[in-house]
Amino acid sequence: MTNPLLSTWDTPFALAPFDKISDADFAPAFEEALLAHKADVAAIADNAEVPTFANTIEAMEAAGEGLDKVLSVFFTVAGADSNPAREALQREFSPKLAAHSAEISANKALFGRIKTIWEARDTLDLTEEQQRVLMLTHRGFVRGGAALEGAEDARMKEIKSRLAVLGTEFTQNLLADEREWFMSLAEADLEGLPDFVVDAARAAGEEKEVGGPVVTLSRSLIVPFLQFSPRRDLREKAFEAWAARGANGGATDNREIAAEILSLREERAKLLGYASFADYKLETEMAKTPGAVRDLLMAVWEPAKARAEADAAVLTEMMHADGVNGDLAPWDWRYYAEKRRKAEHDLDEAALKPYLQLDRMIEASFACATRLFGLEFKELDVPLYHEDCRAWDVTRDGEHVAVFIGDYFARGSKRSGAWCSAMRAQAKFPEVQAPVVINVCNFAKGDPALLSYDDARTLFHEFGHALHQMLSNVTYESISGTSVARDFVELPSQLYEHWLEVPEVLAEYATHAETGAAMPKEMLEKVLGAANFDQGFATVEYVASALVDLAFHEGAAPKDPMAKQSEVLAELGMPAAITMRHATPHFAHVFAGDGYSSGYYSYMWSEVMDADAFEAFEEAGSAFDSDTAKALETHILSTGGSVDAGQLYERFRGRLPGVEALLKGRGLTA
Repeated sequence: MTNPLLSTWDTPFALAPFDKISDADFAPAFEEALLAHKADVAAIADNAEVPTFANTIEAMEAAGEGLDKVLSVFFTVAGADSNPAREALQREFSPKLAAHSAEISANKALFGRIKTIWEARDTLDLTEEQQRVLMLTHRGFVRGGAALEGAEDARMKEIKSRLAVLGTEFTQNLLADEREWFMSLAEADLEGLPDFVVDAARAAGEEKEVGGPVVTLSRSLIVPFLQFSPRRDLREKAFEAWAARGANGGATDNREIAAEILSLREERAKLLGYASFADYKLETEMAKTPGAVRDLLMAVWEPAKARAEADAAVLTEMMHADGVNGDLAPWDWRYYAEKRRKAEHDLDEAALKPYLQLDRMIEASFACATRLFGLEFKELDVPLYHEDCRAWDVTRDGEHVAVFIGDYFARGSKRSGAWCSAMRAQAKFPEVQAPVVINVCNFAKGDPALLSYDDARTLFHEFGHALHQMLSNVTYESISGTSVARDFVELPSQLYEHWLEVPEVLAEYATHAETGAAMPKEMLEKVLGAANFDQGFATVEYVASALVDLAFHEGAAPKDPMAKQSEVLAELGMPAAITMRHATPHFAHVFAGDGYSSGYYSYMWSEVMDADAFEAFEEAGSAFDSDTAKALETHILSTGGSVDAGQLYERFRGRLPGVEALLKGRGLTA
């Protein structure tokens, strides 16, 4: 019987036949596809013909299609619907993939061909896009260690393989801690909690099969519990467990793993001739240098810290008025901030939530894309990997553009957070392929499912990434969609969040779950008025994480990352009642892989641009101005990584932005 992962997919839109794929299919398909890709690479490297763009660079672009198919399915289900078999396969595949990647980048014959083409580039009559692909390919090989020889070459392979193993271990340890811990609640412990939190706690208890409500470490449950529970002792217990993820001792402790990862990254950078891993990593980003990153973060840190300290004084007074003496603690902040928000903005999350139905917010995100870019969405009935998933055919002017998949609900088998990935990226070479794009979120289930305002913002954020993938219009997959500089990739996603706050969008789609009534005008005004509420807290917890990440990578690797974390926070004067958004043992952005290492700052770098980019619509007089939307698609959303990110932004806006729009947007200006 043919392995479904290796067969031609004669399904609608050539989607993966999830109903025919079993866990037993992954390993044999992976091994066969890996061998096929090795053979493709060997054929390119050993080609006796003179190296050309077509027989080398384009041949590499076309190679490995089977492996891409297998891995796109595997990593989708491993992240969003894990089980012991898939976790074991991940531990098996990661070092093999790292070794395979290292083999390719260390292939001297292949690098020789690429170098020959690179050196002759000015005589080859290449398109702008082909020049870009050639530059990125050559640079990728050099940065991957292709120019290393002998012992250094061998050591680079060892480092890459070990980092792949450690990244997988870090992720699985974190998932295990998040999955194992829960706190049972007696009926009396539910007092003071709004219905949506009680419902989520009961649903979580059912999933854990414990016969009663529980608090888990899912952000969509623990954050509202910390916001609303009047029981300080329970808030403390829950917060301490949340803060301790990855640092509980025993088999799932991530602290030594983090130390080894940092040490190996430093060694890797030194092998390639860089002063530090941050210098190596940032060379290809818009920021270019650790100094530029630090300047941005510190420009935001000081006003954010001042705001947070002023807020802490107000919250401490509120706590003392409640008869709780002593200092404001991290498990107190959200509770008293929620009380303050209700008092100052008369905005009650529990009253707001029925107006933020998941289905209506999905409709809103689609409707904005229709008005801005002419996209239409029609739900599909196709087999997917989990019953919670939904899929849509995305069209424009009657032509198929993409398939969009949404997997919105939290479950124990799904890693925390929210993300977007392309199960198939857009390309026109070697043949035209329309993208298959997936958004994965962790919202609490309900009937109907209701979102917090933060959840709704997350939904729009991830859909902004999806638009970047779906509207991509380039020739080569390697520069398609979100294949851009890390500090540019968050621009489309963070920019799209602004449309959630357009009054006419909320007026139409924020309708009450029971009555169907539109959100009252006064509530809408309060929501928009409170948009910057508690930004001191949000900015401090984020910037502190970004500065710790930078400190880990811009000098010698710390032998004790936890001591280094404490040292950085002490130097910053971190407010005592705020913790890092991601402490080291659960900082998956930085330690699960190389993606955001030295790069957690990139959300803020992109925010500088997104604040400025939305001002372009405001200057044009409408959030849906068609000329500005066309320019956004032409210069940013459709271009992928085909042009340098800074140039793309300048083509869209005519200049690069300053930090002022960001500070204004966060309400942190004096």
